[in-house]
Amino acid sequence: MGNRNLIRELGITEELVDLETARLLSGQNDEELSRLYDESVREFQVDTILSGKILNVIGDEVIVDVGYKSEGVVPLTEFYNPREIKIGDTIEVFLEDVEDKEGVIRLSKQKADRIRGWERIITQNKEGDVVRGRVIRKIKGGLLVDVGVPVFLPASQVDIRKVEDIGSFLGREIEAKIIKIDEKRMNIIVSRRKLLEEQRDAQKKELLAVLREADVRNGVVKNIADFGAFVDLGGIDGLLHITDMSWGRVNHPSEIVAIDQRIEVKILRIDRTTERIALGLKQLTPNPWDHVPERYPVGSRVRGKVVNLLPYGAFVELETGVEGLVHISEMSWTKKVSNPSEVVSLGDLVEVVVLNINKEKQEISLGMKQTEVNPWTLVGDKFKTGMRISGRIRNTTNYGAFVELEEGIDGLLHVSDMSWTKKILHPSEVVKKGEKVDVVVLSCDPEKKRIALGLKQLQPNPWETGIPEKYKVGTKLDGKITKLVSFGAFVELEPDLEGLLHISKVADPADGKTLGVGDEVEVEVIKLEPAEGKIGLSLVRVVKQKPVPPAPKPALTAEKEVENAPAAAAPVAEAPAAPADSAAPAAEPQPEAPAAPVAEPPKPEGAA
Repeated sequence: MGNRNLIRELGITEELVDLETARLLSGQNDEELSRLYDESVREFQVDTILSGKILNVIGDEVIVDVGYKSEGVVPLTEFYNPREIKIGDTIEVFLEDVEDKEGVIRLSKQKADRIRGWERIITQNKEGDVVRGRVIRKIKGGLLVDVGVPVFLPASQVDIRKVEDIGSFLGREIEAKIIKIDEKRMNIIVSRRKLLEEQRDAQKKELLAVLREADVRNGVVKNIADFGAFVDLGGIDGLLHITDMSWGRVNHPSEIVAIDQRIEVKILRIDRTTERIALGLKQLTPNPWDHVPERYPVGSRVRGKVVNLLPYGAFVELETGVEGLVHISEMSWTKKVSNPSEVVSLGDLVEVVVLNINKEKQEISLGMKQTEVNPWTLVGDKFKTGMRISGRIRNTTNYGAFVELEEGIDGLLHVSDMSWTKKILHPSEVVKKGEKVDVVVLSCDPEKKRIALGLKQLQPNPWETGIPEKYKVGTKLDGKITKLVSFGAFVELEPDLEGLLHISKVADPADGKTLGVGDEVEVEVIKLEPAEGKIGLSLVRVVKQKPVPPAPKPALTAEKEVENAPAAAAPVAEAPAAPADSAAPAAEPQPEAPAAPVAEPPKPEGAA
């Protein structure tokens, strides 16, 4: 029976073939035909390897003559490169079926190649041998390599370093080491990585024997990390740290090098024990710091670019590899800078003055405010002592208010300089934030950047004329108790003017009456100190006593107080840091005989 596929390709009918066959065999008897047939198939056993000649390529099949009564067929896909098929070439094929249902001899070139390759491999190679082949396919978990027979190369064994896409090896000729042979399953596993590691170890020993510090070598960038790049020197990797890539600022190594790039590097250090090598790239060029003192002398004015901002200052690049720091304290003469971003931004071109250079540490101190005139050098001429000026309340504290006289120039108005007679506990009693006020310059210290201001100095000092004339010693007058302290009571004589009624100066100790806040009393001036702003009083009588609350606290008698009180009059509570000529008004009475009992209210803050 002929090849039905071939019959269809030739465009003839099977009837015609049968007629022509009968004509050719008409001279043969049945016994002779049977003998010839038996001889023709006697040597064609299924699952054997035969030699055949390529007759033709029809469609997706290759017609091969193996000496049988009809030609065999090999699928075109079993040839690695169909373009290399030549008519007349002899090939080995595997006989799969003498005649299938279509009467075709089924042959396989791949199976024949695999069997021959396997026979050759196991007879010529063993585990540990190196084989060479072509990567033919990517499969799950690795690659197939044709070394005469397909062998498995696991993905983890493709290279020393992890390969992102093992498909890039398709079609490449590679060498690998046989690590396992399974004869029963006809499987072979190979490793390219193991072969490379062994080759690399040998190269490493040779390289370390001849490598010296300061040598200049060529290498290939194999890996990049945030801190640097690893460079293959030909058997051993060295680390090119990011700080050794350029004299200038480098944010990431990828700005300088790329994977598989060939570069020239300098050997900086070699640790033969740990087999670590430090490399340098910038060391192949001159160090710009060698001439910094000559190029940027202290005091010179230069321009640069802001390349980095930190909480304490800004780094300015003067040239590639040369940066200086402008500290926040050197950014403004008058403005309090808490963060450099308040003054500059990344990429700004700024003018600076060189303040200091440390060549050994490669540090340059720069200043921005030095490019402008220091306004405090002009303050002494602009704000002279005794001058009356206007300003705006910028801020208040417990001890005073800061008055902005001009942009960046503040003066301090202390609480003690707000009133001649009134005891000021907090500046908010007199001034408000944002309010415009007139003040007098009391003192100016440009060196310490301090200006003292006064509000009360806008008016004449009543302690020089009015008060001494009105409140002479011996004068009797009415007043109201405004505050009780452990050593006495403060009596308001007129608005914003008080005197001290010491506990020892209560006139009638047998009176039996107690004193309280709001009581109206008649007092006598017993002491006047205009320089200190103090008036001392003694009690003549209680004119009108404020009603006592329903449940008063037990009164403390004057006798018990005298036992604990100091012999001399206690000082008046004053605001902190007040000048001597502006203390709160009070007087210091002298000790006498015990006085009448005085009610003791809760002890106020700041009382002596």
